[in-house]
Order: sequence, then C-alpha cells, then structure tokens
Amino acid sequence: MASTTTDPLLGRLVDGRYEIAARVARGGMATVYRAHDRRLGREVALKVMHPHLADGVDGASFVSRFRREARASARLSHPGVVAVFDQGLDGDTSYLTMEYVEGGNLRAALLEGPLPVGRALDVTTRVLDALAAAHRVGLVHRDVKPENVLLGHDGSVKVADFGLARAVTEVTSTASGTILGTVAYLAPEVIASRGSGPATDVFAVGVLLSEMLTGTVPYPGEPAIGVAYHHVHDDLPAPSERVPWLPPELDRLVASFTTRDPQQRPVDAAAASAAVAAVRATLDDATLARRAEPPVLPVPADEHDATGPDGEPPSSLPSDAVDAIPAALFTQDAGPDHRTEHLVVAPTHMMTAPVRTGPSTGPSTGPSTGSAGGGRTDRRGAVLRTVLLVLLLLGSLGAGAWWWFAAGPGAWTTVPAGLTGVAVEDARTELSTRGLDATVQERHHDEVPAGDVVSTDPAAGDRVRQDGAVTLVVSLGVRMLTVPENLVGADRQDARSALEDTGFTTEIEGAYDDSAPKGRVLAVSVPEGSEQRHDTVVTLTVSDGPAPVTVPQVVGRTGAEAEEALAGFGLRTAYADPEPSAEVAEGTVLRQDPEQGETASRTDTVTLTLSSGPPQVAVPDVIGMTTGEATTALEEAGFEVEVDGLLGGWLPAFSDEVRDQDPTGDAPSGSTVTITVW
Repeated sequence: MASTTTDPLLGRLVDGRYEIAARVARGGMATVYRAHDRRLGREVALKVMHPHLADGVDGASFVSRFRREARASARLSHPGVVAVFDQGLDGDTSYLTMEYVEGGNLRAALLEGPLPVGRALDVTTRVLDALAAAHRVGLVHRDVKPENVLLGHDGSVKVADFGLARAVTEVTSTASGTILGTVAYLAPEVIASRGSGPATDVFAVGVLLSEMLTGTVPYPGEPAIGVAYHHVHDDLPAPSERVPWLPPELDRLVASFTTRDPQQRPVDAAAASAAVAAVRATLDDATLARRAEPPVLPVPADEHDATGPDGEPPSSLPSDAVDAIPAALFTQDAGPDHRTEHLVVAPTHMMTAPVRTGPSTGPSTGPSTGSAGGGRTDRRGAVLRTVLLVLLLLGSLGAGAWWWFAAGPGAWTTVPAGLTGVAVEDARTELSTRGLDATVQERHHDEVPAGDVVSTDPAAGDRVRQDGAVTLVVSLGVRMLTVPENLVGADRQDARSALEDTGFTTEIEGAYDDSAPKGRVLAVSVPEGSEQRHDTVVTLTVSDGPAPVTVPQVVGRTGAEAEEALAGFGLRTAYADPEPSAEVAEGTVLRQDPEQGETASRTDTVTLTLSSGPPQVAVPDVIGMTTGEATTALEEAGFEVEVDGLLGGWLPAFSDEVRDQDPTGDAPSGSTVTITVW
C-alpha cells in the first residue's frame, strides 16, 4: 500500500505573515508553495530552500544563489519577469516571496506536443523581451529553460528563477569548478570556459525555440556529458531535420541564435527579439498556424520529470534542478592563432591475463618436455603478468593522485563568504588564514564606504586554487567632481560642454530676462568650484531673452499716459512726427506701431504718432465786406464767426461794413474769427 507523506509546512505561518496553503512544486533546491500574504491580503508564491542545503561545504554557495535570485529579480521591473517581493529567514527556513502566476510552465505545454509556429514565435519574443530587461541592467539569466517560462491563464508569458543570474562583469570569467545549468540549453562558452554574457541567454532561447517547433531538444536521449560534448564541437541540428515542412527562415533563425561562436549571435536579447520579428513578417498565416506532430523519442535518464513530486501536476513555477558538469572535464589549448577545445575524460586501465581452459589441441611446435617444463613457463608468465599489472595499477594510482592534487578537487578550495562589506585589511587576513593571496583593485562606489570590499573575483563560494589569489575590489567611496567656474554669463553650449566634459549630467531650464541675451547662463544649481558627487545633475538656468507681451491699446491717450501704460508692459516708447487732426486734440495719440493685440517682447519699442491739432488754413480777408458777406465767406472756409461792434458794441454801428477781423493770415480750421462792424 502506498504511504502518504504530509508536508510539515502546509498550514504553517512563515515569518508571522505568509500562510502556506498548498504545495505547487518541489525541486532539487527548494519547494514552492502557494501562500496567502496576511499583511497585504494577496496570493503569493513562497519558495522555501531545503534546510539541509545550508549545511556542509556547499551550504554558503546554495544560500548565496538563493539570495542572489532575490537581488537579481529586485533589479528588474518588467511585466515579463516574475517579481520577487521579499526575501527572509524564519528560523532555519530561507524563503523568497514571489508573484504567483496562475497557469503552468512551458514544459507542461510541451508535454502535449510542439507549439504552432506562430505561438512558438510569440513565446520566444516575450521571453526575449523579458531577458532584454535583464541585459539592459547588466544581468545574464544563465538558466533559460521551459521550466522557467511560465504561461499564465491570462495569456501572459513570464520568465522566472534568476537563481543563477549574475552581473555580466562577474560571469564572463567565473572560476567555478562545476558548470551549473540545464545542459540541453547551455551555450558552448559556458561549458568550455565557464564564460557567459547576454549571447549565452540568446543561445538558450534558440534551443527553446527549436524545442517548441519540433517537440524535442536537439539531442534527446543522450546523457548530459554527451550533450555538452555536442554543444562544444557540433552545430545544433536544424529544426527542419525533424520537421521537414518548416521553412528555411526558421532554420536560419535558430542557427543564428545557437552558433557556437558567441560573437556571431545577436549581441543581446533585444537584438534577438528584432530578428524574430523580422522572420515572423516573412511567414504566411498558414505556416504560422501549423503545428508539427509530436515526436516519438526515448526519454533520457537525466531528463527532469515535468510533473511535481508525488504525482503532482506540472508546476506553475519552475523547478530549480540543474545539471552539474565537472569543469575539469573540459580544457582549452591555445595555439598561436587559434584555440581548440577538447573534452578530456580520465582514462581507465583494465588488463586481463589469458585464461587457459584446457590442453592445446593444435600441433606441437617442438618436442615434448613434460609437465615440469610447461609449469615453469606458465609460472614465469604469471609472474610477469602480475608485475605488469601492479606497475599499471601503481601508475594509475600515481596519475590519479597527481590529477587530484594538481588539477582535481584536491587542488582547489572555495572563496570564503563574508568578504564583501568589510575593511580590506580584514578581508586580506581572512584570505591569508586560508592560504590564499589577495590582490586589490580600487574602484569608486556610491554605496560602499571607502576602504571596504565591494566584491571579489572569484565570487564567494566559487572555486579557486589552493595556492591561488582572490581579487578584492575595494571601494574608493563616492567619486567626487569639481564644478567648473565662470559658468554664469557663459554661452549655454559652452557651459554644458564644460560640465559634461568634467563628468556631470546636465539639465537646462529656461528663464526670461530683459538684459541677458538668449542662450546666456543666468544661474547654476550648485556653487561653481565646489566638490559634488559624480551623479549630481547640474541644472543650468539659461536666458530665453525678454518675455513675450501683448501690446496694449494707447490710441486716444495723451503721450504721457501712453508712455506710462507701455512701460508697465516693459515696452519702450518712440515718437513719429505729429500729424494734424480736426477730431483729435493736440498731444493725443493718433496711431501706434505695433498695434493693439500684437505680440512683442519686453524692451521692444512702440512708436506713437501724436495729433498736432486741427490743420492750419488761410483766413479770408473780409474787411470792407458787409456783415452777411463776411460771415458767409468765413463759414465757407471752415471758421466760426463772431461779430463785434464798435468799442465792444457800446457804440451803435454807423454802417454795416467790416472794419477789422481777428485773426488774419492762417488759423486752425474750425477756430473762431472775430469781425468788427461799425
């Protein structure tokens, strides 16, 4: 009868916050549960590391990888990356809290057979877009496989498990003695030299695409070491070798992703995604909708079961099992002009002496000497064979011992943990106690104080020779820069160039100014000549020239009133020659330029034309005319007429004749002319 094992974590409250509801999947490193976050009231995935992995020699390496997954995911913010919310330790329980994705993984989907071409390209694009986000911040995933691609019920595609992710600067020359990763998706450079970069993830996506199109990895049924050998020495088979109807464009796409030379692949996931889009545009709808038949292939002994433990359904979160390939199996021989990679397997010697099963039935080669002579010959042969066998065994033991201490595990130790964040002298002392030398590289760092260790090469937990050295990258503290002087009053471009040549990032803010020409620096956000952090953004306030204004209406105002109104808008005043006007009083604005409502700039000039009063016209000479004649003549000339008698009208007139007039000559049109009649 089958026994049922109860998971002791089911129903447990982790860290006083996460209530475990169900087990989702179990892998070689951790178990993933669905849990309820009581604090935020949401469903989460809780990844709990197996407690026994924290013990022993490799415990620090496992814990480091577990925590690195949290740090790597925290640096990413992309809808295609499974978010890690929290990381912590509850007693002996190390855990990660992640986004819970309702659905399954790509491995479960592939159990049902190959995907349609269009769907395979869609998944590839979404995976590459998520990896591009990692590549942009300098991270390489290093473990892209179907188990780490989650397919949500809502149609989402998400990449999970950044447990093997490392910064590009760390993984290009790692000194680990074991190659970790799922071998079917490992790029040749990881196997041969343990170096990796963004092109390494592109290789894995190429294998993933081939598998989605054909339903199988390129070398099904072969052991891990055989697959690794193929990846180093052979080009991967084209998908059309298994599915003949697949178009050559897909073969070329997979080949470009999986070429053995990483320099010939797309430089990163973003470039690879563009290549997928270009190929997809060439395929018709019928091809995109077509799906290959499921392959009939042997199941390899080291292939991970897509179901969970105890017959659980395929997980909506990935298994974290990896293939460990001893790095000592691979070497690189460097010639003067090229490099050849070899798979080296330690030889096994076995010799057997011939066994005599009965008397010879063949003819005798000489006279019989009897059984005594034959016995001596057999004894001598047996002794000789024994001596040779002992010598071979001793040679093999000696060679094995030499290999153990010169190139094998006996020649290596691991870089201790806890070196980062401590003073460099303390780190030197720790390495010295383990027989390791230390070299120092100094580098500015924004967060680690000066004199403390930023990182090590190799990293903590990685292998290093017993007599080797560890490079300590030591912080010089925050890099400080000196702000250039004489920026205020300089041309905008000259000031910006001076700051950027120094290493600052600049921003420009405009401000109106009546006196500074456009483009002239008015102010700087930090003091000139001061020391500032290298990441300080320096803002230059630059003149946009005088501010724009709308010209007001001043026609009909006196000149003084117009000047005052215009000055309130920052405008200056100029005058044209006055012009006569019968309607507008003298000294009043007849006309302005620019006119009311037009746009001008402060300090611009508005030209005013003032009225000089009515026009001057000739006054008719009416002396000697009668009162009626004089009045008619003056009125026709545009004047008003006033009649006056002798002595102001005190004396009666002796006649009706105009004796005098005022004014004579020229006078303003419409003015009054007085005539004296007596």
